[in-house]
Amino acid sequence: MTDTTEGTTRCGMVALVGRPNVGKTTLMNRMVGEKLAAITRKPHTTRNRILGIVTQDRDQIVLMDTPGIDPDRRKLINQTLNRTAVQALGDSDIVCLIIEALQFDSGDAFILESLKAANRPAVLVINKVDRVADKAALLPFIEARVAEHDYLGVVPLSGKTGKNLQGLVEELRKHLPAGPFLYDPEQLSDRPERFRAEEMIREALLERLGQEVPYAVAVRVDDWEDAPGITHIDAVILVERDSQKGIVIGKGAQMLKRIGQAAREQLESLLGRKIMLRLTVRVEPGWSQSPRALRDLGIEESR
Repeated sequence: MTDTTEGTTRCGMVALVGRPNVGKTTLMNRMVGEKLAAITRKPHTTRNRILGIVTQDRDQIVLMDTPGIDPDRRKLINQTLNRTAVQALGDSDIVCLIIEALQFDSGDAFILESLKAANRPAVLVINKVDRVADKAALLPFIEARVAEHDYLGVVPLSGKTGKNLQGLVEELRKHLPAGPFLYDPEQLSDRPERFRAEEMIREALLERLGQEVPYAVAVRVDDWEDAPGITHIDAVILVERDSQKGIVIGKGAQMLKRIGQAAREQLESLLGRKIMLRLTVRVEPGWSQSPRALRDLGIEESR
């Protein structure tokens, strides 16, 4: 454990913002060194503001992973996700605006304007550079982005491979405000194991279902019992229609079994113990349009 009783420490809240599927959660998980939240190839995977804690020497970076900001969202759940992400801008000491290498569209421009309105210092993170075959094309792209805003710094990297990840950590450490650590140096997140279980189940769902159903499902752990060498978890998968329930369960319950097996294997690897996981599927019509349901699921915090 780092000794913070003598000398100056620095600590700051760093918001990770960007459009959907730009790699914010992959980046946070990489920086923390553990899988804290679900990662899939589908956009809109992140639904909560999740803290990841990186402590190096006398510096602590508290990363706020946020849902991707999408100005075209219409449903209540989608509007809630946008609001969660924008609020993180105001709560941060530093913002990491994450964009994809050689891509900057109207969604990115919308987020940049939100960043300017929040008036927070920002680092521009250019992710997925591993996908760029012609690296010479990066320089004019970076020059164009730097001309749009006065950033603290620009860090090209790959969240997937980890290339230049420490470069981002060092850039953020330079700009942290002086102050005491907000969390124990050994702590990696503000989220309990129960939340991580919900995320791993939801990830298994998103990876195995079609394009429409995943965004109408939610996961809630209803019971958690630790016993010597094993943890028993009961979780419910919420859907909005009977037809979606049938898809999640699958013929002969085979889809639900595959989802449960994948989630259990992930959890056993993450938690380092045997997991007994029981999944049930429940129809709750209109949950994604219900403020109470969103609060109960932790997607929108009570005020």
